Amino acid sequence: MADNNMTKGYDKPNLPYSLEAEQAVLGAIISNGKVIYKVAEILTKSEHFYVKIHRDVFDAMIDLYCSGKSIDFVTLLEQLKKNKVFDESKGKAYLKDLAENCPNISNAAEYAKIIREKYELRTFINALQKAICEAADGTTNLTDIINEVDRKIYDIMRDTTNALEPFSKGMLRVFDRLDINVRNSDKSIPTGFKGLDKIITGLNRSDLILLAARPGMGKTSFALNIAKHIAKDRKKTVAFFSLEMSTDQIVTRLLSSEAMVERTKMLTGDISDEEWFRIVKAGDALAKCDLYLDSTPYLTVGEMKSKLYRFKNIDFVVVDYLQLMSSRRKNSNYVREVSEIIKSLKELAKELNVPVLCVSQISRSPEERDDHRPIISDFSNMYPALQDVDTVLLLYREGYYANPSDTQIDDKSCECIIAKNSHGKTDSVMLEWQSEFMRFKSWNHLCE
Repeated sequence: MADNNMTKGYDKPNLPYSLEAEQAVLGAIISNGKVIYKVAEILTKSEHFYVKIHRDVFDAMIDLYCSGKSIDFVTLLEQLKKNKVFDESKGKAYLKDLAENCPNISNAAEYAKIIREKYELRTFINALQKAICEAADGTTNLTDIINEVDRKIYDIMRDTTNALEPFSKGMLRVFDRLDINVRNSDKSIPTGFKGLDKIITGLNRSDLILLAARPGMGKTSFALNIAKHIAKDRKKTVAFFSLEMSTDQIVTRLLSSEAMVERTKMLTGDISDEEWFRIVKAGDALAKCDLYLDSTPYLTVGEMKSKLYRFKNIDFVVVDYLQLMSSRRKNSNYVREVSEIIKSLKELAKELNVPVLCVSQISRSPEERDDHRPIISDFSNMYPALQDVDTVLLLYREGYYANPSDTQIDDKSCECIIAKNSHGKTDSVMLEWQSEFMRFKSWNHLCE
């Protein structure tokens, strides 16, 4: 095969590559310019070649290809001169050797696949070597290192070339997708609270919904109620990221809500045979749901994305809660960090085309007012970040602030305030808070 010292420095590579395959592909194209049509479907950039001179030659070939010019020995040599990357005296002989020593022009596509595979192996090795260096110097968080490697692997797996294909094959794929769309024709996903759905038109795909309140209002329970309804009653796939509670705590709450057995009884084990039967029945129903729980603390949006990419389909994502999330931006102030997280969550919703509901705390401002009802400005210095949020829901229970001795206060009523609504008006709906079961119901049960 050709060498002429043009590939000096690559005879003992540190990374995998095939000198023979690279030379064979280029030689085949020089011998028959039309081979570029097959090769360009597989090798979409010159970086797929390991040897620098081969990258330069392939770049020149692509320049000719894109300009509609034929590729042969003469046109290629002229293009290389124009690109000013070739030594004419040595390069002329090298191009001639490439053409004369090509094993089999008809196998050019197979040679190209070998080059592509070696490139992907090098990319993988480089990612691992970078991870090893970062792990060794101890300056990068281990979770960030792992997720960066995971992202790189995903990119390699996704980085495939779409060749021309028969219409019939594409048609079958489109019909499959149409069938799914017909069966899931509703663009939005109902929350399970019809009064709320009428105002916000359900949970719309690619929307970011912020569910906020002061501590103790039932934010997590409300988010779990919605997640359970979507997974169990709507038969959709839900991912619930709990950054505060363990998976066992989340499961206990879901079982209590579904079985209508007091959570305190489940924690103490003081349950009757009939209650135990309801718990088992509830567990059997929930186990059949596509509901996935993750209790990893201080997650970043990037880490969530890496986990969600492993699923073929996700319909709804819940994050509980915003203030416990981490940002990749180091040493940033609180406002910038929260803005970055919210912006990233919105991008996640758009990329996955699913509604993302994020639970959030609000400032202490409601406690400093006579009317403790929350308002959107209670997000304080988070307020500018709300431009990336489509819907803001605020929970308020008057009974939470009541004097325990005041028997006139209804501690079961809860107001869900729609403080921002990109799909319609702002309003509020009443809910019933069943504290013993950690669940909400529509105030008018006939609306369920």
